[in-house]
Amino acid sequence: MFKKILIANRGEIAVRIMRTCQEMGIATVAVCSDADRHALHALEADEAVPIGPAEPSKSYLDIDRIVDAAKQTGAEAVHPGYGFLAENADFAERCERERIVFIGPPAQVIRSLGDKLTARRIMQAGGVPIIPGMIEAADAPGAWAAAAERIGFPLLVKASAGGGGKGMRIVERPDDLAEACRAASREAAAAFGNGTIYLEKFLPKSRHVEFQILADGQGRILHLFERECSIQRRHQKIIEETPSPALSPELRAEMGQAAVAAARAAGYVNAGTVEFILDPAGRFYFLEVNTRLQVEHPITEMITGLDLVRHQIEIAAGRPLALTQDEVRGRGHAIECRIYAEDPEQRFMPSPGRIAFLREPAGPGVRNDCGVYAGSEVPVEYDPILSKLVVHAETRELAIRRMIRALTSYVVLGVRTPMDFLLDVLASAPFQAGETYTDFIAAHFADWAPDRKRLELAAMAYAADAMAPRARTAGPVAATAAHPGPWHTLNHWRL
Repeated sequence: MFKKILIANRGEIAVRIMRTCQEMGIATVAVCSDADRHALHALEADEAVPIGPAEPSKSYLDIDRIVDAAKQTGAEAVHPGYGFLAENADFAERCERERIVFIGPPAQVIRSLGDKLTARRIMQAGGVPIIPGMIEAADAPGAWAAAAERIGFPLLVKASAGGGGKGMRIVERPDDLAEACRAASREAAAAFGNGTIYLEKFLPKSRHVEFQILADGQGRILHLFERECSIQRRHQKIIEETPSPALSPELRAEMGQAAVAAARAAGYVNAGTVEFILDPAGRFYFLEVNTRLQVEHPITEMITGLDLVRHQIEIAAGRPLALTQDEVRGRGHAIECRIYAEDPEQRFMPSPGRIAFLREPAGPGVRNDCGVYAGSEVPVEYDPILSKLVVHAETRELAIRRMIRALTSYVVLGVRTPMDFLLDVLASAPFQAGETYTDFIAAHFADWAPDRKRLELAAMAYAADAMAPRARTAGPVAATAAHPGPWHTLNHWRL
């Protein structure tokens, strides 16, 4: 087993990986930009190595700096987390050349599955159903029009490289096709350095359902059930749950087998996620493979009791999976809400700044994978996720109630968060009925605004508290009720 692992990431995912390493007796190395010198992940690690300016391209995305940090500290392996270099085949290849173990799939697998057109061809050859559409690139209006006529409208223009909704356009009419393709290609080129696009059928009123997989180096592949990820804003997930309210046991088994087939067709090793689109008739189609740990992995851990990071590390160390598919059990229901520093009243724009106060929720079945603390800074340069709030309960109804209670007790001051928005989504009748489709936010919350009465009540409570008379504290040192000193807490003592 490894003695030291470098975590090539920041924030809550870096902290989460470190905690499993600590349980396994593995020393950890953090890397930190100038903006993150005092970030939680840098403080939690056994060692922290500065790697450059706040700009990601000069720090967290700089392969040379990351590899140098690993060699400088004697780290035998690198865990990339998600984002940054996690799905960068060049980084995985460089680690292999430098004899540093990359905790993830082989570089060639990342490269093949990172290109959506290549991935579609692999899945088609492996017998995995794919969404009707192109399997070869086209870069001319005539070719786009011919493909669109064959596929039929509405259709989706997608970037072959990258993800996160960039380079993606829904096209309803033939007249809009050429401009949508050009715009998607420009956006993809700017975001990923690759403007290749393709067309596929757009399936309205669909669900986004993904399956967690684990594959060892000896050929054993397991799925760890599904995650429902249909609640999305601008193609980014914000609430995830498992099990999906849409899947019967039979459909779950069929999709799980398809996920395993997808991993086998790609030669997959380590943890990954096979994503599907599920239509209202119960037909499912391959969407993509995420060749890394997912943001929403904790809900799978909650229902299965498995530590996915531990399994990633053990597989990377050459150990076979000690589980069989029949031994994987799901129990209860889990929900995750992503807590971002963003302003829901300003179209969810990032809300960087200093966290003035933080009170995390607690209680039975509550987990908060958090990457900040009171007094820490939320930089403008990075994804503004603060934490992932996760709950687990016996049933979906109880899990929703538990999440509502947890969100209500979660306090973050100094930056804005979308917790009021999340509460309204969870409390809505469509969500509670399990009617969670990818157009959920657009259909039900397009014109969302916070409850002004709730804001006014909070303001009045703050004003009343600020104006209330305070009892004077006796003694040489003042203390507040929230932070009492020894003069208030000790009896019959002397220096």
